[in-house]
Amino acid sequence: MARMDRFIDRLNPDMCVVTAAAGGERAGCLVGFASQCSLRPVRFVVWLSELNHTFRVARNADVLAVHLLGREQHALAELFGGRTGDRTDKFAGLRVREAYGKALVLRDTPAWFVGRIVTRADGGDHVGFVLDPVEWGGDEDYDGPLLRLSDALPIDPGHPVG
Repeated sequence: MARMDRFIDRLNPDMCVVTAAAGGERAGCLVGFASQCSLRPVRFVVWLSELNHTFRVARNADVLAVHLLGREQHALAELFGGRTGDRTDKFAGLRVREAYGKALVLRDTPAWFVGRIVTRADGGDHVGFVLDPVEWGGDEDYDGPLLRLSDALPIDPGHPVG
């Protein structure tokens, strides 16, 4: 296992904020496990912890919104990664708009997309939500670096890791 830990420690993926809305609830969390998973058709998967408030909302949602953050948006990453939606309205004071399927889009991010949930996959302590992108946008002029895992390491998770 030590060798696998060394492999994983070398990864430095982009971080994203995933938002969900269902049953009158809204939620969002910082996610480090996300990737394109198909070329044709284009599919993207985000992995949500089963302990997370966002997971509980997302399991009843039809769509999710996925947002890339700029490295300078550490405060936004801290809000969505270091607080739990069980006790905090993470959307208070943020510029948010409703998009396809009533998805919640954070307006001030470099890039975002909304995806219909195609399927879910059990991955251990996380569930993968496979998404079919249906709407996308963002700040077309943004050319700065994106927030990466190494930038987010100082954030204490709002929920326990496991």
